[in-house]
Amino acid sequence: MVRKSHFDPQRVREEIAIAAARMIAEDGLDYSTAKRKAARQVVGETRVAGEWLPDNDQIEEEIREYQSLFQGDSQPVVLRRLRGVALDWMQRLAPFNPYLTGAVLNGTAGDHSDVYLQAFCDNPKDVAIYFLNANVQYDVSETRHFAGRGYVETLSFLWRPEREAQGADPVGIHVALYGTDDLRGAVRADARGRHARASAQAVQALLDESRVPTPNN
Repeated sequence: MVRKSHFDPQRVREEIAIAAARMIAEDGLDYSTAKRKAARQVVGETRVAGEWLPDNDQIEEEIREYQSLFQGDSQPVVLRRLRGVALDWMQRLAPFNPYLTGAVLNGTAGDHSDVYLQAFCDNPKDVAIYFLNANVQYDVSETRHFAGRGYVETLSFLWRPEREAQGADPVGIHVALYGTDDLRGAVRADARGRHARASAQAVQALLDESRVPTPNN
């Protein structure tokens, strides 16, 4: 374990957050994996107490800083593409009350990011039937319920937008299936005024904000 007499906890957390942010931005690691690897890299030990680890908000801030410094030209383009793909599928899944969540929503998505949607409907199995009728081949897995109430079924597939060139990389899309009752209170803002999920209308607004103005002739 880390010896407190040899390390300043705040500085250790900062260094771990910076290292984890780079791994997420460059290699597409998830927060948990990046945090563990960064902790080993910074501290040099395989097990690090939780008090020495940064929280996800601190890592997210470092990701934004890293992207601003090293991916300022490419990351906004990637983010806009992923938000466009998300909106396309949210419109297709409109009968199932879809919401966008994750890095594509909060703006830290990069080349390795997938689109994460949450669908809220009376019968979640109807989403699977929709995919079958649309000839979408999907895998089934489970995702932890956002409120910590067990797990929910999740349908995942790869999608290449029809309007893009054939050589474009496909986008991973994951649709977590929730009951209608789960939507109650799910879109409330947190203590910092942030929302964990966004409707199609909100995603469209984000795309409109990022649109590059066309110069007047």
